[in-house]
Amino acid sequence: MNTTAETRLDPKIWKIIGVVILGPLMTQMDSTIVNVSLSTIRDDLHSTISIAQWIISAYLLALALMLPLNAWLVDRFGAKYLYLFCFSAFTLASFLCGSAHTMSGLIGARIVQGVAGGLLAPLAQFMLARVAGRQMARVIGYASVPVLLAPLLGPPLAGAILRYASWPWLFYVNLPVGILALVLAAIFIPRDETVRKRRPFDLPGFLLLSPGLSCFLYGFEQASHHGGGSFLVLGLGILLLGSFFVWARRKKEKALIDVELFKIRIFSVATATQFFSNGTIYCGQFLVPLYLISGAKLTPSDAGWVLSAMGIGMMCVYPLMGNLTDRFGCRSVACAGVVINFLGTLPFLWMAFGEYSLPLAIAGLFLRGMGQGATGIPSLAAAYASVPKSKLSYATTSLNIVQRLGGPVLTTALAVVVSFSSHSFQIPFLALIVLQLLVFGTAVQLPMRIIHNET
Repeated sequence: MNTTAETRLDPKIWKIIGVVILGPLMTQMDSTIVNVSLSTIRDDLHSTISIAQWIISAYLLALALMLPLNAWLVDRFGAKYLYLFCFSAFTLASFLCGSAHTMSGLIGARIVQGVAGGLLAPLAQFMLARVAGRQMARVIGYASVPVLLAPLLGPPLAGAILRYASWPWLFYVNLPVGILALVLAAIFIPRDETVRKRRPFDLPGFLLLSPGLSCFLYGFEQASHHGGGSFLVLGLGILLLGSFFVWARRKKEKALIDVELFKIRIFSVATATQFFSNGTIYCGQFLVPLYLISGAKLTPSDAGWVLSAMGIGMMCVYPLMGNLTDRFGCRSVACAGVVINFLGTLPFLWMAFGEYSLPLAIAGLFLRGMGQGATGIPSLAAAYASVPKSKLSYATTSLNIVQRLGGPVLTTALAVVVSFSSHSFQIPFLALIVLQLLVFGTAVQLPMRIIHNET
């Protein structure tokens, strides 16, 4: 049985958590603010919506290009120095975004933001995994709560800025946070103890994986809106990713990503759970607002207030994840999370066959938020615990790629179902329940208890 000393987090870990989460918090807040302010920026810069959309798309593509480099850069330069560089670059790019006077200048600055932002999230996960040890579920649970505030606070903050200032301040708000984070990171994040590996850069792997990932994500994102060209881009992405997999199997540890990690059963099962769980989250974020606005005829602002119940549900359960996983085990908590998520979807299926009910919608979203948190954190902790410490940077990169693939793949599949449903929501919500069964099918294969690889 764990003693109090073993279960209590070291004060040094709390300091690292507080600093590290500023990266994903700032990038998530920035994305939320920009998404809801796109039309205002478009009008002020006298552009079209098709061009203004590249403010978002350019950021996401640059992010996808950089993500596969995480493991190599960490091994080469160390996590602390890389984190400081990325935060500096993101903060500088935020200033450039606010200073832009043309749409092309803003899009160019957003590309720089995406390059830095593409590394901040996996770096944060890596540094948390490195210091958490056996308390990974607890650390991720605590660290996730502030990041969840970004989607809740982003729209009101954007509205206040646009009402009392101008759109450049949407980006200038990052400057004090970035400067504070740089100072705190320099003080509290420990230096890398292990000797950095001077392994050669896998240029062929990079030329296959990074463009392949970008084409795949962009092709899937566009496939539900456009035909023709988007499917060609998607096909190119699949071809490049498949070619990288063949290449990586030959190169093994010398490849940009070590695919041998997937031979570890717990890691592969946990990664599959992350894929379907993250995909199901994105599907819910696509389908539920669509139902509230198109089916229940709520205004966007009213729908936003209703949707906040899901974020509240997540925040209620995340801090408890460490204790629940220690007490009941990884598999039990993850499976219970899927069941709770399923129970939270049933009210929407009921309303799709009948009529909208505000109490049912709030209750369902609250349960969905709890269930999503209870599924994702145990599986992520199990994945990190199953790999040797020397492979943590590889594991971080692989997990982040899989997480980003799950969203567009499953959301596009659900969008196809919606397009054939003739404005009816019964079949789409049934399809969402089928996806939850897939999550359960992988979660039930997780280990009963988190097994730590001590090598």
